[in-house]
Amino acid sequence: MIKKILVAFLISMIPLIELRGALPFALLVGLHPVIAYAVCIIGNMLPVPVIFFFARRVLEWGADKKFIGKFFSFCLKKGHKGGEKLLKKAGKGGLFVALLLFVGIPLPGTGAWTGTLAASLLDMDFKTSVAAVMLGVILAGIIMGILSFCGISLLSDSEFIKNLAQSFN
Repeated sequence: MIKKILVAFLISMIPLIELRGALPFALLVGLHPVIAYAVCIIGNMLPVPVIFFFARRVLEWGADKKFIGKFFSFCLKKGHKGGEKLLKKAGKGGLFVALLLFVGIPLPGTGAWTGTLAASLLDMDFKTSVAAVMLGVILAGIIMGILSFCGISLLSDSEFIKNLAQSFN
């Protein structure tokens, strides 16, 4: 069980995969839904303060470096695009709700990493950003939990699902 928890925790910390990949994995390998949900939310939220305070500086520093410049520039552009979308849709007044929904609706390119970077690039304050991202991660967890249960029940006879669950026992 510790192995399953640790793997789900680590998956939830990976950018772009985050809770959206970790929660279905955790449920597939047989973790109790409450444990899976808690582990994935904690793992997804753990990098948020680091991203908020340091990612912008590191990305700006590395954008013009030889080997890492393309990736760092991509990340900066992704964060700027996310921030622009949030501002365009919500304006300054609705930024909290827009950030919450941006993080909470599990679409490609959205999530705690991108949302936190966008909040940092928009110069939102830390407490507001973390609260919006946390509520968004909780919302994403609910959505992914429901979708995962539906998918697992549909695919429960699949050999792949059986082999994956068995490999972690």
